[in-house]
Amino acid sequence: MNNMPKTKIGIVAVSRDCFPESLSVTRREALIKAYKEKYDPEDIYECPVCIVESEIHMVQALEDIKKAGCDALVVYLGNFGPEISETLLAKHFDGPKMFVAAAEESGENLLDGRGDAYCGMLNASYNLKLRNIKAYIPEYPVGTAEECADMIHEFLPIARTVKALSELKIISFGPRPLNFLACNAPIKPLYDLGIEIEENSELDLFEAFNQHEGDERIPAIIKEMEEELGAGNKKPEILSKLAQYELTLKDWIRDHKGYRKYVTI
Repeated sequence: MNNMPKTKIGIVAVSRDCFPESLSVTRREALIKAYKEKYDPEDIYECPVCIVESEIHMVQALEDIKKAGCDALVVYLGNFGPEISETLLAKHFDGPKMFVAAAEESGENLLDGRGDAYCGMLNASYNLKLRNIKAYIPEYPVGTAEECADMIHEFLPIARTVKALSELKIISFGPRPLNFLACNAPIKPLYDLGIEIEENSELDLFEAFNQHEGDERIPAIIKEMEEELGAGNKKPEILSKLAQYELTLKDWIRDHKGYRKYVTI
């Protein structure tokens, strides 16, 4: 599809101040390496700021990933993360977000190398719910660098879908006139997805259609239709009206789409 949005995922590692920050950084680097070895390196961006307890770090990370052009976020718990800062990052990031955590590498290094990211993931989930923050969490969100890389790759189409829907505008024609939401159909689920909808009456469409009668572009559209239909052109007498209708819809989209990129009817 030529209107499929491109998505760049910013990966931000977090660590609580009672654990070594270097552990989260090392695990983040291993995750980035694993992803780039298996998938498209352009999909992700490694944020150099590791959030450690402070909201100052959160702001720095947020500004960094925005500057890098990231429109999706992965909060990666290399350690037991700072619940306030990591969830505030998700709250203030305008786009789809995911939480995932590092598994312990081995049982031989459970002192300095123990991060308790699994426990941190439970607390992060609870804190997200407390703040009413929507974030994607895999069914089992704890894994090795390779497993977390796979989870992030599985998140990519989800992030693209959320981004596309948030930029979608639906232009509809039905019984309700423009700006009469008190008489609306159940459109709240569309708003919940970030979709904008512009309802117009069928009379609006009929008026716009009549205004395109005799449009100088109609012959060219008819010619395109004839070429596409070929031997299947069984009703040539209706092509003029179809061309008039097509131009009506094209011009309506052009004049009414506003700030949204993805428009359907």
